[in-house]
Amino acid sequence: MDDQEMSQPSISVTPPSGGGFTFDVVIRDARGESRHRVTIEAGEAQRWAKLGAEPSRCVEAVMRFLIDREPKESILSTFDTNVVRRYFPEFDDAFPGYLVRLCGESPSGA
Repeated sequence: MDDQEMSQPSISVTPPSGGGFTFDVVIRDARGESRHRVTIEAGEAQRWAKLGAEPSRCVEAVMRFLIDREPKESILSTFDTNVVRRYFPEFDDAFPGYLVRLCGESPSGA
């Protein structure tokens, strides 16, 4: 494992088995792993879908946003994505850029 791999945590997002918008997330890095349960409100998922992103990719982008700002151990174990705005007012402006980095293209309609 090189320095790049060690500095970039891996994020595994598991979609809910019966549909819905609550995802199990595991973040792994050189120091171990953390587990999280992340919920997206249906309206939020629809808004992000207009950017061309699947809900699970959106959850991954949210987690990347958070990891860039705090250690994985500081991220709440269970939260709704709307909570992120309360702690990080820049979230709405920064989030589309995280989607672009994950999906490799500009958001639709931008």
